[in-house]
Amino acid sequence: MNSSHSRSYIPALKYHFLTRYYDLVVSLTTREKLFKTLLVKKIAPTSRQRLLDVGCGTGTLTQMLAKRGSDVSITGLDADLNALKQAKAKLVTMSKRVTFEQGFGQELPFETASFDAVVSSLFFHHLDRQQKLKVLKEIRRVLKSGGQLHIADWGEPTSIFQRLLFLIVQSLDGFHTTQDSVDGILPSIIEEAGFSKVENWKSIATSLGTIRLYQATAAKN
Repeated sequence: MNSSHSRSYIPALKYHFLTRYYDLVVSLTTREKLFKTLLVKKIAPTSRQRLLDVGCGTGTLTQMLAKRGSDVSITGLDADLNALKQAKAKLVTMSKRVTFEQGFGQELPFETASFDAVVSSLFFHHLDRQQKLKVLKEIRRVLKSGGQLHIADWGEPTSIFQRLLFLIVQSLDGFHTTQDSVDGILPSIIEEAGFSKVENWKSIATSLGTIRLYQATAAKN
């Protein structure tokens, strides 16, 4: 992968000028409150844990995690400065234990084995297969052995109707990157990156397709 390709990204709604509407669109079309609440409950942040939100976007999930664990340290990472500005505004009162950094998942700016858990929401469908694997390997690197990975993203449709609805997402975010979602191959890429106990523990039908929730464990070295 060349450097220019690895440092390119698709804005949340394809175009930068639409980022300001991202929260509204996601809340109306993806059953966001349901799947993110389930995700936070599954993660169940505990005392003094250090969490990383990769592709944090406007910080909605980061905020929910921060509210769930009062002494948990959370870092949100995203390449989009406009999205990060919105995220920082949401969490200005929690700035002592929530930080945001601009960066790319393919080159995480963190030390090896420095996080207890990593979470990502509606991010991986923006990446092609090579990028997915690279990001997952980087996540494995920064996770402690036995640390947990939690992902919520578009996945294999649960019906023909859900497949047709997902064409809307594909038209916005690109057919090349989203075909992996349709084919349901993310779990196999997660395993290839060095994770074990990969589980798709929940599937949620939405007005744009099927969101699947995954959990995996960083295999011990």
